[in-house]
Amino acid sequence: MNKWTGSVLGASALLAPLLAFPSAANAGVGDLLVAPTRVVLDGRKGTEIILNNIGDEPATYRVSIEFLRMTEDGSLVDATTPTDADKKAEDMIVYAPRKVTLAPHEPQAIRIAARAPQGIADGEYRVHMLFRAIPPATPVVQTAGEPVKGVQFKLTPIYGVTIPVIVRLGNLQATAAIAGVHRDEKDGAPFVDLDLLRNGTRSVYGEVRVLKAGFKDPIAVQKGIAVYTDGGTRHVSIPIQDKYKAQASGPVTVQYVETFDEGSHVLAETQAVLR
Repeated sequence: MNKWTGSVLGASALLAPLLAFPSAANAGVGDLLVAPTRVVLDGRKGTEIILNNIGDEPATYRVSIEFLRMTEDGSLVDATTPTDADKKAEDMIVYAPRKVTLAPHEPQAIRIAARAPQGIADGEYRVHMLFRAIPPATPVVQTAGEPVKGVQFKLTPIYGVTIPVIVRLGNLQATAAIAGVHRDEKDGAPFVDLDLLRNGTRSVYGEVRVLKAGFKDPIAVQKGIAVYTDGGTRHVSIPIQDKYKAQASGPVTVQYVETFDEGSHVLAETQAVLR
């Protein structure tokens, strides 16, 4: 079992808040923590995804595959019509178990691999894996003496986490560029807005850094930024760190840095002037 650490990102809402957190090493919602939040397979070696029930009660989770598309602002939306590549990705991916019940603070490994069929074209294939909590059955209790009027419902929050699962076959390449860098303000807070442009046969993933001469650390940085193959452009808004707000003008260098387990690589870089 892999060792992992991280922090919990919490969210709650009625019905089904299915959230993806590709920017963190671990993602959590409700009482579920998932690590890693992004899986890349090569059709040969498999890996593990660790689920951890961080709550104080036993919980059951169902694992399934879904098809999502990323919009230009980075939001994930349901794919109304799965493509041929979607279906091939779903057919390739094997995983187990598909349903787990975890005691409080108990981890569980989900084994996952990709089995590429003979003759499949080189390329990148992607689905999203959904980990959804199954709420326990709880009867609706009627208050004594309360008259029954019509049909009664009880809404139970259902929590879920989605992560991308990417299969890369063949020698795939990608390039990127940065355009439209400018300063903006939202609710009185300064941001650096820009567009990432991707080209090639695979997606890109990394962090955007805004560097200013005379400062060791970036004045703004955002991690976990992906641009998938089903889109060539992604708009990014990066909050400027509080301690650099007074200096957040003038010439800057903006980098899109692709990150790997073994290091990083500057995928794109540009110069801009913030006004």
